[in-house]
Amino acid sequence: MDLKKQAQELRLKSPAGASVEEPPAATYTHSEYHTLKDSLHSQLLSRIDLNVMSAMKPERVRDELGLLVERLLQDTGVALNAPGRKQLVQDILDEITGLGPLEPLLADPSVSDILVNGAHQVYVERGGKLQKTDVSFSDDDHLMKIIDKIVSRVGRRVDESSPMVDARLPDGSRVNAIIPPLALDGPLLSIRRFAVVPLTMNDLLEKHALTPVLGQLLAAMVRAKMNILISGGTGTGKTTLLNVLSASIPHSERIVTIEDAAELQLQQPHVVRLETRPPNIEGKGEVSQRALVRNSLRMRPDRIIVGEVRGAEVLDMMQAMNTGHEGSMATVHANSPRDALTRLENMAGYGGVAMPQDAMRQQISSAIMAVIQIARLNDGRRKIISLQEINGMEGDIITMQEIYRFTQTGIAPDGTVQGHFRATGVRPKFMDRLKAYGLEVPDEAFDPTLIYE
Repeated sequence: MDLKKQAQELRLKSPAGASVEEPPAATYTHSEYHTLKDSLHSQLLSRIDLNVMSAMKPERVRDELGLLVERLLQDTGVALNAPGRKQLVQDILDEITGLGPLEPLLADPSVSDILVNGAHQVYVERGGKLQKTDVSFSDDDHLMKIIDKIVSRVGRRVDESSPMVDARLPDGSRVNAIIPPLALDGPLLSIRRFAVVPLTMNDLLEKHALTPVLGQLLAAMVRAKMNILISGGTGTGKTTLLNVLSASIPHSERIVTIEDAAELQLQQPHVVRLETRPPNIEGKGEVSQRALVRNSLRMRPDRIIVGEVRGAEVLDMMQAMNTGHEGSMATVHANSPRDALTRLENMAGYGGVAMPQDAMRQQISSAIMAVIQIARLNDGRRKIISLQEINGMEGDIITMQEIYRFTQTGIAPDGTVQGHFRATGVRPKFMDRLKAYGLEVPDEAFDPTLIYE
């Protein structure tokens, strides 16, 4: 039966002009509210044809389901005032068409992270600060249903045999879930939000994450096809910065992206997206980042972008950067540019290739041209705190020189971190490369006397 017909049959039939008396409002405890919602949810599912619903447009589905829920409320004689009824209808619709209690948080653009610590404790991050919310789930089973809905959309699974999973939402937001027996106090869900409209360089300038001259320099480095490594800790905005920098890649180039969970939101027309695949329940079928990097070399890429280097794929990435795929970029977890290079060197050992230390360092120094260090400060703001150029080798040491830095000078009474950006006065060797590509960067970009708050 058509869903609309189902809704019409269940609508309240009253004489023309007659008014339906609203039941008096009642006060429900948290537990009673969830029980009521679950009961109505179950009744609604028993009265609709899910196959018909899946073929309808989302807007029409919500409209028709709303009518059905209203009718069920009237049939059961639930004592709720108008705002309470509206909220209950919305919550039930969110359960059927969305991610239940998480929907209001996902609709809030100020929320950058959603952290679910079991069924009854949900935190969010706003402006770099964690805040506890009033959002909760009925129980652990309810939370597990939401987790299953998320991971099943991208062909992943989570159960006792595979209790950890990485996934993503349709908007690219990163999702991680871990369930019992590994999570002792119930299922855990972490969602790293991404803006529906990707941030631009202007957005970073407004947030004072960098200066205008530094932004101009970074954009020129990307257009000049320099191999760039973005380094930072967890939650510092590495992927966001990678997205912003990628906007400077010419639209005429073919870009291949490789990620564990697809998050990048590149705007160019010729982008090929690859994503790893975890092993199945028998432990077979896994496709690693290293396999994808190797395969990408056969796909005629102009640039290869690795969302995060975390293993043996570093060897193949270095080979690609050293054999004609210039302009490639990647991110890595590290607390400083020097640590980032050390991590690359250590991860190369994961591949089981017995390469001498100086040979590996030579590969790194030849492949990576610059390292951008990004950090999240104590007040929650993200900033580029260092730009360093890699100059090659001196003996068995990779030499680097800092071009730009952010220096923290103190903390204001309101907790805001105080500091300034300034150039070190060193003119990078890659300026000749920028000039060869016809790119001009003003001399003030390297003037150490110019200080930007």
